[in-house]
Amino acid sequence: MHDYTQLRLAIEDHVAVLTLDSPPVNALTRTLNDELTLALDRLSETDAVRAIVLTGHGRVFCAGADLKGRAEVLRGPGDLPAHSRRTRECFHAIREAAQPVIAAINGPALGSGLAMVASADILVAAETASLGLPEVDVGLLGGGRHAMRLFGHSRLRRLALTGMRLSGEELYRLGVVEACVPSEALLPTALEIARTVAAKSPLSTRLGKHTLNVIEELSLRDGYRYEQDMTAMLAKTDDAREAQAAFREKRPAVFSGR
Repeated sequence: MHDYTQLRLAIEDHVAVLTLDSPPVNALTRTLNDELTLALDRLSETDAVRAIVLTGHGRVFCAGADLKGRAEVLRGPGDLPAHSRRTRECFHAIREAAQPVIAAINGPALGSGLAMVASADILVAAETASLGLPEVDVGLLGGGRHAMRLFGHSRLRRLALTGMRLSGEELYRLGVVEACVPSEALLPTALEIARTVAAKSPLSTRLGKHTLNVIEELSLRDGYRYEQDMTAMLAKTDDAREAQAAFREKRPAVFSGR
């Protein structure tokens, strides 16, 4: 599972750490795009992994689309739709990963980088982090729809129409990220959250994430009904019975994932 050239993967204590490594600024090259999608699909079917941390190597999380490599990718008819599809699916691979994904934003996450962050489940930022949609300055449009999941109306449109960047500190003030910490504390903070998730029943966290994805755009009535149906399904599992027994007996639960 380690045959990647622009991505680093480490697994320890049921937590996978995926590190974007596409120097110098972790632009979303075709290689990185495809490797990230592949890695997340593989991890989704790896039972030993119960949470995923996604971060960037170096000073930048992801500076956005690979404008320099664009000419190589878009050579003839059909190339643009294929490129657009690959890019879409990379973001969806994060959102649809079976396990919760914690984004550890180590530096600027711009354009495609912002879309990656918005596709994750839980966000933490370093003081050096920033989010932005710089596409307006290079004749493109960006991840505005992804950004709508993070920001209110005026702030989102200001980001998209001016190219402004928001600092980690401002993201924390806005409630977009869970924490804004010094760079050296970023990975420990993300790993602490990931290990907390990993200590829960993997059935509960996987089904919980899936359910939150499904109900996000449903009505209150339909969304809560779906959640109730999933709760009824979860309650019949060995893990649910173990969780309740451990609660009664005042002991740590031991989950089997069944």
